[in-house]
Amino acid sequence: MTVYTTFDSPLGELLLVGEASDTATGGTALASLSVPGQKGGAAVQNGWVRDDEAFTAITGQLRAYFAGTLTDFDIEYAAGPGTEFQRKVWDALDSVPYGTTTTYGRLAAELGLSRAAVRALGTAIGRNPVLVVRPCHRVIGADGSLTGYAGGLERKQRLLDLEAA
Repeated sequence: MTVYTTFDSPLGELLLVGEASDTATGGTALASLSVPGQKGGAAVQNGWVRDDEAFTAITGQLRAYFAGTLTDFDIEYAAGPGTEFQRKVWDALDSVPYGTTTTYGRLAAELGLSRAAVRALGTAIGRNPVLVVRPCHRVIGADGSLTGYAGGLERKQRLLDLEAA
């Protein structure tokens, strides 16, 4: 069963979508976290059930993150869509520490990708289904410019400012 909730944040009302988890804690595996107007963002579908309590642990972490007291999320992600390459890139995003940035080229090199694969890496980052908690906002252009954030560059800047990156 797909469940969802919304969360008021400094970025606007976030939409969290998940699946019931098999963990001992009975939490929810996060499948999507979208911001308003996000390119490719989720929208509530027929058959989804609103369940605010299912996301209590996740929204607690988001609250602490936006308050500046949480620097590392501990969230179970649902095994959703995405190619093997995309999942590899998304996993690599989790290695970019809070308060820092990396470039598309540096991330590609860390993954052992050719220079020609940087565009594919950028496309995979742009399809990250869980904005904020999987820190694609920490990836910037080689010249230090903000580029390519599905939630909008203003939100990317707000997240980097929050993290003092």
